[in-house]
Amino acid sequence: MLRHTCQHVYNQRLPAAPYRLLPAQSVVVPIGHEGTSLHVPESAITTSPPSRLRVCHECDMVSVVPPLAESEAAHCPRCHHVLYSRKHCPAQHALAVAMATLIALLMALPFPFIAFEARGVTRSIDLFDAMTILTSQHYATLALLLWLVLLVLPLLFLLGVILIHAALLSGRRLPAPGLMMRSLRHIHRWMMGDVFLLGVLVSMVKILSLAEIHFGTSFWSFCAFVVLMIATVRRIDMDWLWERMVGPERRLPDNIVPGRTGASQHIMGCPACGQVNRIRRLGPHFCTRCGERQHLRGHQSLQKTLALLLVSVMLYIPAMALPIMQVTSLGDGTPQTILGGVLLLLSHGDWPIAAIIFLASVVIPIAKILALGWLCLKSYRPNPWRPDIRLRLYRLTEFIGRWSMIDVFVVALLVALVRLGSLMSVTPGPGVLAFAAVVILTLLAALSFDPRLIWDAGEHRDLQVTPSGPSADDRSDDPQQEREP
Repeated sequence: MLRHTCQHVYNQRLPAAPYRLLPAQSVVVPIGHEGTSLHVPESAITTSPPSRLRVCHECDMVSVVPPLAESEAAHCPRCHHVLYSRKHCPAQHALAVAMATLIALLMALPFPFIAFEARGVTRSIDLFDAMTILTSQHYATLALLLWLVLLVLPLLFLLGVILIHAALLSGRRLPAPGLMMRSLRHIHRWMMGDVFLLGVLVSMVKILSLAEIHFGTSFWSFCAFVVLMIATVRRIDMDWLWERMVGPERRLPDNIVPGRTGASQHIMGCPACGQVNRIRRLGPHFCTRCGERQHLRGHQSLQKTLALLLVSVMLYIPAMALPIMQVTSLGDGTPQTILGGVLLLLSHGDWPIAAIIFLASVVIPIAKILALGWLCLKSYRPNPWRPDIRLRLYRLTEFIGRWSMIDVFVVALLVALVRLGSLMSVTPGPGVLAFAAVVILTLLAALSFDPRLIWDAGEHRDLQVTPSGPSADDRSDDPQQEREP
């Protein structure tokens, strides 16, 4: 039986206006049971007094969050975004899993990753070879990308998690804890170990008919690393860390009305630490608790998103037309494009792998560009049509975009592994750089788009904020509150 409820106001569409605010109640859901539908009696509403306010980062709705027990999460009543959560034994569990993940990553580096045997010739590689060989082939940019998303960023993330939780358990205070916490949030978005692992499997299927493949110790260690990294991210309780590392939330501005949007009350929630801040002027702001730079709405969000999408479209044409790699067999070189590789896999009967490559390299980039462009168009003008559906589309595009990197990882692995001279070799083509740029730009476009604009367009809201001086409840001794851009 659930013990807490979360007060909110839910929006319902009426013929006279796109939305009207009506009172309602939502349930605090145990983590892992977000889809459960439960009825809460009216008598349960007053049994748990509210403890904090949160402004949703995806729809801007102000909600009252009650005290949570372990393994419970409070969701936004309008868009179901997680507002606040509690994990069981967050420090001990996160520290233990992060240390195991770091050990698995280090074990995946020094040993053979994959062995390749063809026509009596055997070659094995480790993870470093996939990056150093690309550099020797004059593809240092692609090698740097692999270094960052596979080794550097995961290593920094794990070290940060271990350092923060170890400091909490030992009672030591770290310098610049807010900066460390904000960095973890940004680094997490660009780690792609799981995508690389799928790329390994696709690469092996591509050359399985030409050679015999053996997985080394590092491969199994890397598999363990990917699984443990997912577990580490799920174990981190960011809300609990902010309270322990930086301190409790600052005093909230007065006269905040739950159920209304933050923009209509000149307040905004920090996307990093959740602190509710008063908007005192036009332009950028800094969180009074953690110093995170923030805007009422993403600064020129639609313009940046459309510009990135336009460049992505321009680069996608050469990415599909130019070869992404050249396969040499017995001295005969054959350039291979993305679509050519899909057709080759189909001719060999490997239709599941061909479907994965076609989906990741053709369908997902095109669908993501079209979806983000359509969302920008619908957010530019007032549009009351189903903002919840459009928000789900945005979340889907944000999630699937990173999986388009599969083809880039496939090329990197084949270039490092298949190096038998004129007998058989694979070299990268110019199309792989263009395609990698398309993936990165579409990821940046998704990050540039502010999903709150979806709801603003549905409510016909004017987001012009009247500049005003600080009120008494805005004053704080925190020097970060007075920072200027």
